[in-house]
Amino acid sequence: MSISLNNLDESKATAIDVAAAVKVAREAVGYSVDDLAVTCGLIAGEIQEIESGEGADPAKLKRIAAALQVPLSSFVPM
Repeated sequence: MSISLNNLDESKATAIDVAAAVKVAREAVGYSVDDLAVTCGLIAGEIQEIESGEGADPAKLKRIAAALQVPLSSFVPM
């Protein structure tokens, strides 16, 4: 099952919640933005956009989750 930010109930997750979750997960493994970008095949600017609450499309989130070895659902507060 894939998670789409467009299909989520706004009361459960906002772009800010997702952004914060991505940043926390990245920092928990000790990655810099550049480290994560290299690991997941995105550019640092894309990671920065996601962590600022912009541009968090599901395909990018899936790549980030795989790179950080966390479930995609960890980016979506329940």
